[in-house]
Amino acid sequence: MTSTAPLPEGWNKLYAAVLSDALDAVGVTTQAMPSTIRPLDEDLILCGRARTGIYMETAHVDPDVNPYELEIKLIDDLKPDEVAILACGGSGRIAPWGSLLSTAAVGRKAAGCITDGFVRDIKTIRELKLPVFHAGIAPLDSKGRGQIAAIDVPVICAGVRVCTGDLVFGDADGVVVIPQAVEAEVLKIAFDKIASEDSSMDDLRNGAYLRDVYERHGVL
Repeated sequence: MTSTAPLPEGWNKLYAAVLSDALDAVGVTTQAMPSTIRPLDEDLILCGRARTGIYMETAHVDPDVNPYELEIKLIDDLKPDEVAILACGGSGRIAPWGSLLSTAAVGRKAAGCITDGFVRDIKTIRELKLPVFHAGIAPLDSKGRGQIAAIDVPVICAGVRVCTGDLVFGDADGVVVIPQAVEAEVLKIAFDKIASEDSSMDDLRNGAYLRDVYERHGVL
């Protein structure tokens, strides 16, 4: 599967919790990012294919070096429905995402950005309605603090392994990453559970007891 693989049909019915449960069901229990990764706008949902970049910390910039070179290359190459995954290794010095990259991503019809670094220019990003998930907010430029060392390589972002092409989903509950090797199985489980939960909700609204509904549908 490549990063340009289409999104699953009916993806707008998905949500992070059901995907996390489906990953658990196939024995993959390490693909939900920690609660420190939060959306700038909880009303927005992110679903897309990962495009990865890994940052290294730096302490200076050589005069003849463009520290943004790979960053620019990654953003300019984003395709519709792709997500920039920027792994900063938990650095407290790097804010790799701001208004210009957000505007460029919108122009390329990308799905959004997820980083375990900081973001800035947040008012502009919110106005753009671009889903962005982050580890914090800070005014720091990445120049002189960090730069991308490689793109489209496997990365560890907020403790989760992400490869270019992986399906990434984020909402108000958090972010999950579905490895390509288990994607078909995870999606089937997730959509089946959504159907069962819809039936459970209908029964509960009509006054059914939770114990009976659980016995009937087997979801909670």
